Amino acid sequence: MIQKLLKEAITDAAQNIEKLSQDTKLHETFEQMIKMMVDCYKAGGGLFVAGNGGSAADAQHFVAELVVKLSKDRDPLKAIALTVDTSIITAAGNDYSYDHIFSRQVEALMTSKDIFFGFTTSGNSPNILKCFEMAKKIGAKSILFTGKDGGVAVKEKMADINIIVPGDNTARIQEAHAILYHTVCYCLEKRLVDDGFIKYR
Repeated sequence: MIQKLLKEAITDAAQNIEKLSQDTKLHETFEQMIKMMVDCYKAGGGLFVAGNGGSAADAQHFVAELVVKLSKDRDPLKAIALTVDTSIITAAGNDYSYDHIFSRQVEALMTSKDIFFGFTTSGNSPNILKCFEMAKKIGAKSILFTGKDGGVAVKEKMADINIIVPGDNTARIQEAHAILYHTVCYCLEKRLVDDGFIKYR
C-alpha cells in the first residue's frame, strides 16, 4: 500500500511538472519576470519575500539561495524574508492584526526600487494581499507565485507579474513553486553575471 501511494504521488507530481513544461504563456511571463528582477537589481533594489505556512518556508528558502548562492559561489543578491522576525510579526499581529504582519514591514523597509514577491497557493491570503496593496502605494513592483486560478490576487490584478501553477493540490503547487524559484535563481544569476553586474568568485 505504501509503495503504491508513493508511486501515485511521484507520478502525479511528474505529470504536474510536465504540464508546466508545455505552458508557453507561463514561459513568456517567466521571462518578463526575470527582466523585471534584473532591472530591479541594476537600479539598486532588492527583493522582499513573504508567504504563510509552507509558503513561508519557500520564501525563506528562496531568499537563502539569493543571498548565499544556488550552486556556484558569486556576489550576494539583496533579498529579505519578511517571515523571520518574530518580534515584528507578533507586535504587528497583536497591535493591528495578522493581516498586517508583512505589510507593516513592506511599508517600513521597501522603496520604489524594490520588488515584493508573494507566495500564496490560493491567491487569497489577506496578509499577502495587503503587501501587494502597500507595494503599489509606495511605487514598487510586485510578483505573485500562486496556484489554482490565482484567487483574489489575480482577479483584482494586484501584482505586476502572476506566476500561476494550475491545479487544486497545494502540495503539487508548492513543489512546482520550488522548481520555479530555483530556476529564477539560476536565470537571474546568469543574466547578472553575463551583464557584468555581479561576478562568480
